[in-house]
Amino acid sequence: MPITVGQDTAKARKSLSVNGKTISYYSIPAATEAGLGDFANLPAALKVVLENMLRFEDGKTVSVDDIKAFAEWGKNRGKNPREIAYRPARVLMQDFTGVPAVVDLAAMRDGIKALGGDAQKINPLNPVDLVIDHSVMIDEFGNPRAFQMNVDREYERNMERYTFLKWGQTAFDNFRVVPPGTGICHQVNLEYLSQTVWTDTDQDGQEVAYPDTLVGTDSHTTMVNGAAVLGWGVGGIEAEAAMLGQPISMLIPEVVGFRLTGKMIEGTTGTDLVLKVVEMLRAKGVVGKFVEFYGDGLDNLPLADRATIANMAPEYGATCGFFPIDGETLRYLTNTGRDKDRIALVETYARENGMWRDASYDPIYTDTLELDMGTIVPAISGPKRPQDYIALDNAASEFGTYIEGLRSGKDASEKSEVRWEGEGGAPEPLDVPGDTGHHRKGWYKSGDERHQLHDGSIVIASITSCTNTSNPYVMIGAGLLARKAREKGLTRKPWVKTSLAPGSQVVSAYLEAANLQEDLDAIGFNLVGYGCTTCIGNSGPLEEPISKAINDYDLVATSVLSGNRNFEGRISPDVRANYLASPPLVVAYALVGDMNVDITKEPLGQDQDGNDVYLKDIWPSAQEIAELVEQTVTREAFQSKYADVFKGDEKWQGVEVPQQETYDWPANSTYIQNPPYFQGMSKDKGVITNIEGARVLALLGDMITTDHISPAGSFKESTPAGQYLIERQVPVREFNSYGSRRGNHEVMMRGTFANIRIRNEMLDGVEGGYTKGPDGAQTSIYDAAMDYQAQGTPLVIFGGEQYGAGSSRDWAAKGTALLGVKAVIAESFERIHRSNLVGMGVIPFEFTDGDTRKSLGLTGDETVSISGLDTISPLAVVPCTITFADGSTKEIKLKCRIDTAIEIEYIEHGGVLHYVLRDLAKAG
Repeated sequence: MPITVGQDTAKARKSLSVNGKTISYYSIPAATEAGLGDFANLPAALKVVLENMLRFEDGKTVSVDDIKAFAEWGKNRGKNPREIAYRPARVLMQDFTGVPAVVDLAAMRDGIKALGGDAQKINPLNPVDLVIDHSVMIDEFGNPRAFQMNVDREYERNMERYTFLKWGQTAFDNFRVVPPGTGICHQVNLEYLSQTVWTDTDQDGQEVAYPDTLVGTDSHTTMVNGAAVLGWGVGGIEAEAAMLGQPISMLIPEVVGFRLTGKMIEGTTGTDLVLKVVEMLRAKGVVGKFVEFYGDGLDNLPLADRATIANMAPEYGATCGFFPIDGETLRYLTNTGRDKDRIALVETYARENGMWRDASYDPIYTDTLELDMGTIVPAISGPKRPQDYIALDNAASEFGTYIEGLRSGKDASEKSEVRWEGEGGAPEPLDVPGDTGHHRKGWYKSGDERHQLHDGSIVIASITSCTNTSNPYVMIGAGLLARKAREKGLTRKPWVKTSLAPGSQVVSAYLEAANLQEDLDAIGFNLVGYGCTTCIGNSGPLEEPISKAINDYDLVATSVLSGNRNFEGRISPDVRANYLASPPLVVAYALVGDMNVDITKEPLGQDQDGNDVYLKDIWPSAQEIAELVEQTVTREAFQSKYADVFKGDEKWQGVEVPQQETYDWPANSTYIQNPPYFQGMSKDKGVITNIEGARVLALLGDMITTDHISPAGSFKESTPAGQYLIERQVPVREFNSYGSRRGNHEVMMRGTFANIRIRNEMLDGVEGGYTKGPDGAQTSIYDAAMDYQAQGTPLVIFGGEQYGAGSSRDWAAKGTALLGVKAVIAESFERIHRSNLVGMGVIPFEFTDGDTRKSLGLTGDETVSISGLDTISPLAVVPCTITFADGSTKEIKLKCRIDTAIEIEYIEHGGVLHYVLRDLAKAG
């Protein structure tokens, strides 16, 4: 958006000379000279935010006092959490979160016309790039036709959505769509869209340079911080407000410094490093904070590894993990095909504005921690949280302990009467000889062969997600391991569903240039598509006999994936234990097919001569990998693959759309529906009212993720969402996923709190989206919420620690609001979900004085009243009265997590989009 110049910061405006061209910029050293404060020792990540204040200072939204607060931050080591208005340069979206955002924009055009305003007011003011990457599902795998067949099914399933997105591209200004089959949004952003230093023209037509910044509707937007681009994930509603010109209200963050020293040793990968970083930072506690990586270890850390660490910021809980600009940044920009003048600008700007990292770089941090990269060992994380770090040599024993805990107390004869289909007799005993007796095993038949499955059988091995497929070192490593395995005659176990879903077409280019794709194909890792696939829950169905065996015998099947998320119920409804690993380890586990095998000591299989083959026999050396990366990962490959990035294939080009400023909502669509948010909306805002006599919809535990609240994967016909589609004659085969249907609020309301692994503590040991209805009987959460709404009864949710962790999923808040929930009361909130709740008019509260749902003895049969909301101020403590089922009462204090003054206005308006819509309508 146009840059405006504040009178008080005009002295900070200077000019740079780059390759004979003069470009203006806002100088942080000049701001110090102008008397605005000493900013020299601020972390580079915070200097990016400070520059934003200098550039947008107008005396109203951004004041001189906001700028001076950064100097106070330096004096107080990050203890000055002043509220500021931050304006990112651009917005990044993917299709799962992007479709509902475009739905909202289309609905806002209808809404502003109803209020007498101009529909063209609803237009992105900041550039928006939407990358379609979340829709491809792995139906076909392990053969040369897998890619094309999956693409064909993708278009069959999603044509309504793609038509809608292509309409959005024509209807809205500043809105571009990267078509399906191109890559994952974060990898496309890192490899092509981002520039590290951006340029734009001000109101006088002069060119101004400034740091590249963005927000994205996916939590892993943070990946681009590896290239010194400041970005993080927000909910779709917050992103929509940002693209419509609203600043992001935030507190000046604390910045934790993470010093890296030493260098990685032979046999370890960037994935092993990031899993240790996640464990350390989760233990440290960095929710709501920036983490900046520094130290001489960065001299030995390629940008691909930096991007891997930055990518997983949501997993360690930080707003972002940032790497300052240095020589490696310039090398990466050069190698990925960026313009030479742009690269020169990045270096000149960073050096002149105090954002360059060299040996003397040692800023002030709120707190610090340190890691010697020479201590890193091969590792995985699981079975259900990214921070559950396991050294690889402990993986098998840790899995055994997990199974023992899971099976303890269960009847050992449970399901012993299940008969194996195809055999007349009962199955063999359900224990695996030689173990603790807690394992189960069962059988399935494929063709004429009979195979055993047991607790720990790996049924999915997937090289997937932006986290690791963006890193050529681990991808080349996986290819070399596949080559060596193939040479020894090893291949995947027949029950393992293998897949390769690169984050961009460049990956395929260098794997093919190195002749490694042929080796990956040979052991089952054929290309299945360019997209998130398994990592987002689009792993596709398992073969029916395998799925049946898992469910008939109640087996704990496992997956190994090179992704960033392994939350319960996310990867596959048939898989209970999920492990994050590097791509080479994914290949290795596919060869052995069993989590009970210690692959650091036991053989993966036998070669053609019957000799045992161990992991060390086929693990590629760092030198082998580096040489192939140098030969095949070229500037020309990036330039070639991104030359027509917005063009798409013939299928995309053939999608026809109407040319009209408002959307003609198809009445019978089960993908795209006009949401109810703005229907019947008045021109004036409302008031915040106290909550009286609310009932409890769910009583939830710790680490309830946005996957628990709003799952992305498949669903069955027995669910409320499935029944909705069945009633509209949609066959089960065409259900697709929750994620693909986020443009239809009717499906998503029914899917809220419907994760198959969520546990509502109001019920005894029941998994799935169930609760007690008004009559006290067990029913679905959706049906209970509708019954309460019919009675005019408000609802609340109780939770534990880290409520709303995980993806920046706006539907986790939208669904909560549409179910009639007025408040969520938890021990703590993850940053994005708290913001999303406020953005949808739902008030987050935190327990105080050591209270928890457990200490209060809550059962879910209580009624809840919260007062003091009619005079609420940011972060106020308010009284809450809990009335128990026996009529007794208890008053507690709750901290209201409406954090800023503007958020109070959002709640008064019913949500941030209502606030923006009324504001734009009044503007004429």
